[in-house]
Amino acid sequence: MKTDVTAFGEILIDFTFDGVNENGAALFAQHPGGAPANVCVGVKRLGGSSAFMGKTGADMHGKMLKGVLDAEGVDVCGMVEDGAFFTTLAFVSVGPDGEREFSFARKPGADTQMTFEEMNKDLITNSKIFHVGSLSLTDEPARSACLKAIELAKANGVLISYDPNYRASLWNCEADAIGQMRSLTPYADIMKISDEETALLSGNEDPEAAAKILLAQGPKIVAVTLGSKGALVANQEGVRIVDGFKSEVADTNGAGDSFWAAMLKQVADTNKPLEDIDLDTLADFLRFANATAALTVRKHGAIPAMPTGQAVAAFLEEADA
Repeated sequence: MKTDVTAFGEILIDFTFDGVNENGAALFAQHPGGAPANVCVGVKRLGGSSAFMGKTGADMHGKMLKGVLDAEGVDVCGMVEDGAFFTTLAFVSVGPDGEREFSFARKPGADTQMTFEEMNKDLITNSKIFHVGSLSLTDEPARSACLKAIELAKANGVLISYDPNYRASLWNCEADAIGQMRSLTPYADIMKISDEETALLSGNEDPEAAAKILLAQGPKIVAVTLGSKGALVANQEGVRIVDGFKSEVADTNGAGDSFWAAMLKQVADTNKPLEDIDLDTLADFLRFANATAALTVRKHGAIPAMPTGQAVAAFLEEADA
């Protein structure tokens, strides 16, 4: 049986601001994170199957991360520990509105040092969807590994999912980021961006126009998250905007990843070519994904906040009552 989603990329520790101690020193809570890893947990929590491929250091953080994914039921046979590098760390401050600011310890982080030779090729070819982000493109050898893995996946009929997930501080400059991030769009079958990434990925700030520009480059389905306003989905049939759900925000960390996990899980469940999934169905998928994200932002952390399929179903039942 094929795995629903195999993801490649960064896995790291999010140290999230958690108040101050009696001396006024900042306290940070240790949370597992990294967008591709978050997506894997999200898919699994929603009832799907997932596998993660990536590299950590042979240190306390790497062991913790592997243990968390394993405990969640994510296949970790594609994870590699490397004693020559340290597990990537991200320090995250959260503002009153729940928005985040990142500071990374990644020079280089272990996640950037994965080679294609170290990748489990069977995981890639035995998946319905192979999911990647753009942070694997910031450094070699992970950049070449990512591109070769995508080529292997496409050669074996595996759908390519792409979420750029722009983090300015991890790129040498914005021009470099734009060039690398846009380079993956033609390979993608299904793609997600946020409303803050529209100009970076398409050259147009308008979400609907950006989605149409990206569709013309190769993807068959494009989704654009619109924050509290919900999300937009587009295919060759047209464009549809689906409203979000009101939710008290504790932390937006992982919201986009849980949203995309919900979309990918539903796409994998159809077992249909993407061209055969109509816009009405995609809008239904989007509503479920919006609900998943709304539940995620109610809790702190990314992976710890991911909801189960039962929780999302109950949330939607209450919303429809």
